[in-house]
Amino acid sequence: MNNSENQRNPISPNSFKAWIRLARIPFLTATIIPVILGAVIAWTSLGAFNPAYFALTLAGAMCLHLGTNIINDYFDFRSGCDAINTEALSPISGGSRVLLENLVKPQSAYFAALSFFGLATVIGTILSVIIGWWVLLLGGIGVISGYFYVTQLAPRGFGELIVGLNFGPLMVLGSYYVQTQQLAFAPFFASIPVGLLITAILWINEIPDYTADKAVGKKTLVVRVGRKRAADLYSFIVLGAYAWLVGMVILRQMPLVSLVVLFTLPLAVKAVKVARKHYEASRLMVAANLTTIQTQLFFGILMIVAYVLSYFLPL
Repeated sequence: MNNSENQRNPISPNSFKAWIRLARIPFLTATIIPVILGAVIAWTSLGAFNPAYFALTLAGAMCLHLGTNIINDYFDFRSGCDAINTEALSPISGGSRVLLENLVKPQSAYFAALSFFGLATVIGTILSVIIGWWVLLLGGIGVISGYFYVTQLAPRGFGELIVGLNFGPLMVLGSYYVQTQQLAFAPFFASIPVGLLITAILWINEIPDYTADKAVGKKTLVVRVGRKRAADLYSFIVLGAYAWLVGMVILRQMPLVSLVVLFTLPLAVKAVKVARKHYEASRLMVAANLTTIQTQLFFGILMIVAYVLSYFLPL
């Protein structure tokens, strides 16, 4: 790292700030929202809520997410993908760059990732003993897909689908199941738009990574379809979340008050316009990346609020 990079980066090697950046803590909202949503649906539909079970579920899911974030950085560093990525918009896309900047040793990152996966497994085992084997099954899917995401799933074009399933149906249904000891259609229907918007975040983050991913043989769906088609498909993914929610309200599978999430539609439209216009210019894509993250966050929060309101004002 040259002197100018050192001046721009005041983070000390192996410091707390370096680990926070490596783990990408702000992105934990992608886990927190679906876990809360599943628990809220359990409470509003069946009156079931156990604070201790919820805390364990949230802790386990966050450990899974942290382990996945760190192991992905580790494998991208090992493959050389991060090193050749000149279009990275860190921390938005291109990984955290912490290993590349020598702020954390690769072996330390790998051990940390395994530790988080181990903690998630322990928590999942405890819950499965108390609740049922479904918890361990869902958690096992999360651990396996998180570990093999970069090396096996993303290169084969399955990464986006797996991320959408993990952060949508898997987490929402898992959280609901822990509280109720049963599965149901209500949390599944609610989980689809959540999963789609998480997929949208990953999808748009992969557009600036296109050249680097392609160079190392990481054949994500974005690499397979090209930047322009990826920008078009991104639009369908984002707007599909809204279409699904409206459809479920019309079919009375989600409460009418869920339409409050339409207040976030202008954000989504803004992100779509930027992505379709600037898909070849990574720096100009920053606005679309950040707006997608904001859309997912506010959409999720409003969904949770909507289900709480539906309990007191059934519509």
